[in-house]
Amino acid sequence: MAGNTVNRLAIIALGSNLGDSAKILRAALERLQTFSVEPLSISSLWKTVPVNCPPNSPAFVNAVTEFAPRKEETPESLFAKLQAIELEFGRAPKVVLNEPRSLDLDLIAFGSETCSTPSLTLPHPRAHLRRFVLAPLDEIAPGLILPGQSRTVRELLASLPNVEQAARLD
Repeated sequence: MAGNTVNRLAIIALGSNLGDSAKILRAALERLQTFSVEPLSISSLWKTVPVNCPPNSPAFVNAVTEFAPRKEETPESLFAKLQAIELEFGRAPKVVLNEPRSLDLDLIAFGSETCSTPSLTLPHPRAHLRRFVLAPLDEIAPGLILPGQSRTVRELLASLPNVEQAARLD
C-alpha cells in the first residue's frame, strides 16, 4: 500500500475456535474489507494451540489483516465496529477469561497511534509476544516495526520460544 495511507494502516488479528472457524474468518474478512479504502492484505489461515485458555479448549484458527481505514476512521470507531462484528458472528459476553469463541477481532495497531483507555490499548500490549499474531503478520508485513517496538515482526517472531505451535492451513 502506498501514499498517505501507509502511516494509518490498521492491523487486525482474527481468531476463532468454535464452529467452522475457517469459514467464520473468511466471512469476517469480507466484512472488514468494507472498512478499507484499498484491498486488504491478508495472511494465510493458521491453526494454533490455545494460549492461556481454559483446559480442553479447542485449537484456534487465526489470521491477520492489514488495511488502510477510511479517512474519518479513528481507533475508537474501528474498535467499536470490530466488537459489533464479533456480536454478529455469535460471540457471547465473556464469562471466563480466554474461553472458546466463534470470533475474536483484536485491533493490534492503528498506524503509529498509541492510547490506553479501559476498553482499548494501542498498540495491543501482548501482540509482540504472541506467535498466533506474529506468524501470520510475518507473511504480510515481515519488516513492520510495531509501535513501541524496536525490532521487526520477523525479528520478534524469531525471538519467541518454541512453546506455542502454529501451522499454516492454506
